Amino acid sequence: MKPVTVSTAVPQTPEQVYDFLDVMAHHERFTNHFLTDWHRTGPARGVGSRAAVTATLGGRRTDVDIEVVEAEPPRRIVERNISAGGRRVAQGTYAVEPLPAGGADVSFTYSWVRAPLADRLLAPVVRLTMRRANRTVMRRLAAELARHVPGTGD
Repeated sequence: MKPVTVSTAVPQTPEQVYDFLDVMAHHERFTNHFLTDWHRTGPARGVGSRAAVTATLGGRRTDVDIEVVEAEPPRRIVERNISAGGRRVAQGTYAVEPLPAGGADVSFTYSWVRAPLADRLLAPVVRLTMRRANRTVMRRLAAELARHVPGTGD
């Protein structure tokens, strides 16, 4: 399946955005519209940080295990997501790039490594659902950064 990418521009520096995204507990704040029942394990930040959540999308609920598997400060964080009893394996990548006029462009790409047959058969609907959910994630991330990153959002 083709990956889904969404992005947003924020006034914070790439370092500020990365520092916020690097903390797994912060993700609950901007994804809890579809990821609930957060249980974090491992380190609070960086590679090895983990969360078990319940995803509710398209009227379906599934347990998802999320683990940070790569981190390249201040530009990139890669998460591995396993759900559907291991039948769905995906990668979520946050990329943070400086903008010429200041601030940062933050993008999130969700890529399927392995997808259940139903996901593949309904790929256009699945991708649209993920794109909509993740567009909301980007809007909520920008709002959280404005509220919680010192010196911004005034």
